[in-house]
Amino acid sequence: MSATLVNTSIPGPHDIHRKVLSNGITLLVRSNFNSASVVISGILGAGSQFDPHEKLGLAHFTSVSLMRGTKNADFQAIFERLESAGASLGFGASVHNTSLGGRALVEDMPMLISTMADSLLNPIFPELYFDRLKQQLLTGLAIRAQDTSERASLAFDTLLFPNHPYGFPEDGYTETISAISRQDLIDFHAKHFGPDNMVVVVVGAVKPDDVFSLFENEFGVWKNPGLATAKPFAAINPLQRTLREHISLSGKSQTDIVMGTLGPKRSAPEYLAASLGNNILGQFGMMGRIGDVVREKAGLAYYASTSVSSWIEGGSWEVAAGVNPANTDKAIQLIIQELEKFRSEPVLQSELDDSQANYIGRLPLSLESNSGVANSILNLERFNLGLDYFQRYPDLVREVTTDQILKAAQKYIDPERLVIASAGPGKGKKK
Repeated sequence: MSATLVNTSIPGPHDIHRKVLSNGITLLVRSNFNSASVVISGILGAGSQFDPHEKLGLAHFTSVSLMRGTKNADFQAIFERLESAGASLGFGASVHNTSLGGRALVEDMPMLISTMADSLLNPIFPELYFDRLKQQLLTGLAIRAQDTSERASLAFDTLLFPNHPYGFPEDGYTETISAISRQDLIDFHAKHFGPDNMVVVVVGAVKPDDVFSLFENEFGVWKNPGLATAKPFAAINPLQRTLREHISLSGKSQTDIVMGTLGPKRSAPEYLAASLGNNILGQFGMMGRIGDVVREKAGLAYYASTSVSSWIEGGSWEVAAGVNPANTDKAIQLIIQELEKFRSEPVLQSELDDSQANYIGRLPLSLESNSGVANSILNLERFNLGLDYFQRYPDLVREVTTDQILKAAQKYIDPERLVIASAGPGKGKKK
């Protein structure tokens, strides 16, 4: 298959249609008439960055309450309307955004968009469902409190991003969810939901002009002149020394470890080098070098892998492992040794070749489904990558060198300045 054919078979400027509505909503549409369905994916800037410190989880609580009743339909009517069509619709929240996602047969797209608009524009947050949902959220937090992996991850984020939106859980804490009132949801919606910063992607058996017309009809009247503006985040300070915390959870047979440091934000020039390097360090094959050394050869972990999470204002570079509690310190030391090696000498060219082939080969696979295409296009817009990013992507990957990976590793990874968080049996400690 020729490179030209490959490039024209994936989404790009030739078939992604973009339009900004009169009220500021950005729409991106890609037709796919090989499927009788339509997928909608989107974001708007009502994220947990706006949560008051004493009411963390407010954005999340608000987003999952949107479909519990509107001025035009109660929860049961909304649920039955979607279920009878085999359609789905949901909302959630992250640090920067409230997210939305929906799926339906193409003939039911007008109903899906209408239901989405009603949920976003006209929620009434009924008292009955507010109380029920609060109890569900509190139950979820009680379950989270006993999960070693979740607790280690929470401790890691708190230590790496102290008093920063990236360091707080989007779903809050028991005491902060308990403090939220129904009026808080009403006020948060009024202040932070609006069309100005909304981006929606539609992919499926649709014509772009039909989608634009439907959204103009349903969302065109939406305005919020009092919409709050996001403030720049405070600077994320680099670690000055290693920070260690163990969360004691009695009765557990496994300790989960999350350790690492700050990573590149998505717009950083070294992002792709760090991502490819991370693939070598703890993803490719049997979870890369970390998985091979810590799990396969030393037998110290049930699982071990690495990840780079890159957001708008910053990121993290993490190693996660699940171990027998007796092996916790040994596993941590072995991981540190691998991190030292990774930042001290270039990866092998053969390792980079394999990783590059893996990245280039999996791109078309990630774009096989309507949902994969919709989420990928959304990221193009969210991170200002350009509609031709997928066409440029193979060359961008091939251009990364072993030296660039080494420099990225040296910029972010310092084995003497790490956050090391763990949760499991044993006495809790922090230093």
